Amino acid sequence: MTNDQKYDYLIVGQGIAGSVLAWTLHQRGHRVLIINNSAAPASSKVAAGIFNPLTGKKLVRTWKADELFPFAHRFYTNLQDSLRAQLLHFCSVYRPYRSIEEQNSYWAQTAEPSLAKYVLPHANDAKYADWVQNQYGGLEVTQSGWVDCGQLVEKIMSFFIEKGQYVESDFDYQSVGFQENNVFYKNIEIKKIIFCEGFKARENLFFDWLPYNPVKGQTILVDIEGYAIPEIVNQGIFILPLAQTGLFRVGATYSWHDLDWHTTPEARQFLEDKLKLLLKVPYRVVDQQAGIRPATQDRRPFIGVHPEHSQLVIFNGLGSKGVSLAPYFAAQLADFLEFKNEIDPLANIERYFSLYFHKKNP
Repeated sequence: MTNDQKYDYLIVGQGIAGSVLAWTLHQRGHRVLIINNSAAPASSKVAAGIFNPLTGKKLVRTWKADELFPFAHRFYTNLQDSLRAQLLHFCSVYRPYRSIEEQNSYWAQTAEPSLAKYVLPHANDAKYADWVQNQYGGLEVTQSGWVDCGQLVEKIMSFFIEKGQYVESDFDYQSVGFQENNVFYKNIEIKKIIFCEGFKARENLFFDWLPYNPVKGQTILVDIEGYAIPEIVNQGIFILPLAQTGLFRVGATYSWHDLDWHTTPEARQFLEDKLKLLLKVPYRVVDQQAGIRPATQDRRPFIGVHPEHSQLVIFNGLGSKGVSLAPYFAAQLADFLEFKNEIDPLANIERYFSLYFHKKNP
């Protein structure tokens, strides 16, 4: 066995979760090997990558926002400096009010200190008035923006390819062999295998007992006539300016049925109906894309060690907030692997161990 065939961690899958975790472990001095089929459909290829501390129609603060967002900002800033690529785009999220009632409700909510720190006292409504319907004004959320997920995945893939630590392949679960402290994959010896497979994890022979709740999402790419708003606009749908392309991503739909990677005319019609209500200017659809978010039943990540095989680890289930969750929880998993520090119990898969043993001994 040569040193080239020994690794600390084998990471299976290289979407946002796998990319961020691979970089985190590499930065800590660990020898990492990635196995990934880049030709397979993946949500990271079409994800908007928006991070936003206040989400939803009811203006709810993102889970663990006070911890996640400063950590993510530092991580992506350092990552793009290291890779010499523009990955992180800071911008506000402007939310036009739908009615006077919504305006009053949001004003009352954002008076609460835990929310107030994420909004501007007064939004510059005139800045948006030529392009979007905002007769009632709007709310401007700060500490938000987007990460270029496609470029992030591509740059990290190139980095590990250059180091000879990337294998382009599907993963064969039947080729896993266990020893007391290590695990083998074919002729490769590893301390631990970490599965970061996104939606495909439902087929994972070791972790298929975890309760996923995958959600299909579709977006459209549009050209908007004369549109000059650099911020994200969000009112039921988002309008995201794509850097240097002159185009805008509009999304997204949510469907728990027909979980495939195909776009549909119904989804396009839904998005266009919403967009027509929001925009004052003409637009043209130039593309449509679909992805499947690896969401979970309790809307919390799946992170931790297999109940019987300590050499197997999962880092998955980040759902639609992957860019916000991945850096923080990748560091937490790394701390667990290195120092046995505790994984957040709301994310630790130990909360579902009973499902594994029930499946094994029905």
